[in-house]
Amino acid sequence: MISVDMEGVCGVASWVQVSPPEFGGLVNAAEYQAARERMTLEAAAAAEGALAGGATAVLVNDSHDTMRNLLPDLLPDGVRFTSGNDKPLSMVQGVQEEGVGALLFVGYHARAGSVRGPLAHTWNGFIRNVRVNGRDTGEYGLNALVAGHYGVPVIFAAGDDVAMAEIRDELGEQVVCVAVKEGLSSFAAVHLHPREAQRLIREGAEKAVRAAREGRPYKTIWPARVELSFNHQARADQCARVPGVERVDGVTVAYESPDALHLFQSFRMLAKVAEVRLEG
Repeated sequence: MISVDMEGVCGVASWVQVSPPEFGGLVNAAEYQAARERMTLEAAAAAEGALAGGATAVLVNDSHDTMRNLLPDLLPDGVRFTSGNDKPLSMVQGVQEEGVGALLFVGYHARAGSVRGPLAHTWNGFIRNVRVNGRDTGEYGLNALVAGHYGVPVIFAAGDDVAMAEIRDELGEQVVCVAVKEGLSSFAAVHLHPREAQRLIREGAEKAVRAAREGRPYKTIWPARVELSFNHQARADQCARVPGVERVDGVTVAYESPDALHLFQSFRMLAKVAEVRLEG
């Protein structure tokens, strides 16, 4: 299975490029269209590599924003894809299917607060940090824990160099990482040529799938303590009213989870609860 996001795709360094035009505001239809095409081509390269490496089937899950970004005609024949944002497992929908042997990340970005990470964030624009059992993590860590719940290892990742370093540090050397750009700041990067990025993704995915049987699912100690920090105390105010949620400080709340599914769905719920207007 391939989970494909957009912020970590080659050529992307601005929110303008990854914002679907339907929402209005700071968007540009032409730039978004170009970014979604490169997103799809990188997912296609990973799918081609996985198939060359011995995968008998590939499922691509659109994991960015509305999750309706992929251009399916650009995917290899025979590949299935998932679209639409109301998915039970969100960015890793499909990892629960019988027969899924490995999870690949494409277009992934660094966690919120990362220095030099282009468009670094975690889930939305107002979560400042996520910590699981004392370790700071990002979307990659949360998604890897869900995959681990189903016994599926993460074996490959592609995105910016900061994200790749974070993923390798948390998930281990078993993850074949391909950096398609070097972060200079939150809104700048030095990119590979898109075709070179796709070639490296294809080769990396093939290598990873050939060694997939050696991969180990990502785990943590259960029950796990999760801390969420926000950019404003009003968000923590709302979350602290949820039963089972503890107020840690002005902008941080915490909860305990018995397993990865509880952790993930509780995180998603609190991220939604925290969506409050700050104007009063």
